[in-house]
Amino acid sequence: MYPVIFELPGWLPGVGGMPITSFGVFMLLAFLTGGWIIRLELARIGEDPERAWDLVFMGVVGGILGAKGYYILLNYEGLITDPAAQIFSRGGLVWYGGFLLATVLVIWEIRRRKLPLRRTFDAGAPALALGYAVGRVGCFLVGDDWGRPTDSIFGIAFPRGAPPTRVDIIERDFGIAVDPELIEKYGQIVPVHPTQLYEVGISTLIFFYLWSIRQNPHSPGRLFMLWLVLASGERFLVEFLRAKDDRFFGILTLAQVISLAIVAVGLVGVARTKVAAGPEPASSS
Repeated sequence: MYPVIFELPGWLPGVGGMPITSFGVFMLLAFLTGGWIIRLELARIGEDPERAWDLVFMGVVGGILGAKGYYILLNYEGLITDPAAQIFSRGGLVWYGGFLLATVLVIWEIRRRKLPLRRTFDAGAPALALGYAVGRVGCFLVGDDWGRPTDSIFGIAFPRGAPPTRVDIIERDFGIAVDPELIEKYGQIVPVHPTQLYEVGISTLIFFYLWSIRQNPHSPGRLFMLWLVLASGERFLVEFLRAKDDRFFGILTLAQVISLAIVAVGLVGVARTKVAAGPEPASSS
């Protein structure tokens, strides 16, 4: 894996020696990819394409703050013992926390710019799918968010992961008993499901599907609701293979419970939108 792509030259004041991580680079690429697609879609529906970057900016702010806040709430013990490390660490970005706060800020920006709310969200649906896929490449390269131990042909070991796929870490931090046959075969660094790549593949397929149907007649908001169903359904299924320590609901993780709630919202939204296209009411000033 490649957690650090390069380090900034030591002679640069203030940032000399700072590592440029693959996760950070692909986070940036994810937002740029999403912004580019939103720009194309806003132009297609007759809106100012440059507004895409205003929406992306709000998505970046809400995504980072929301993801960090969600992580801190899940790990509140660390906030009590070492608040500075918990708040200012480079890690600890949780997708659903970022998505929820980013949604609030993006809605506020859409209203402020007097863009059509539902059509703008439809413009963002393919962008969200592809941007998520790009971001998960960064998770793979840095060795984060990997899955349960496996001896399948898909298994990949992360000796330099964050954390490494070491037997003691898997058993102590995630409560997963590693098969002794795996330990005998691979030693203390065992292969796991590369759930990051599973999500890259599935989310890319979701993008191509949404992109292919985006110009079909549909009521405003339907495409975004469909993305909610597909993306949350994908996350729900992949979570069964992920190494997680937050299975507070029996076999289900907190992310799976949230996924089910979002799927329900998306299904209601799809059911309430008609197949035939209709104009969206103008935004109130």
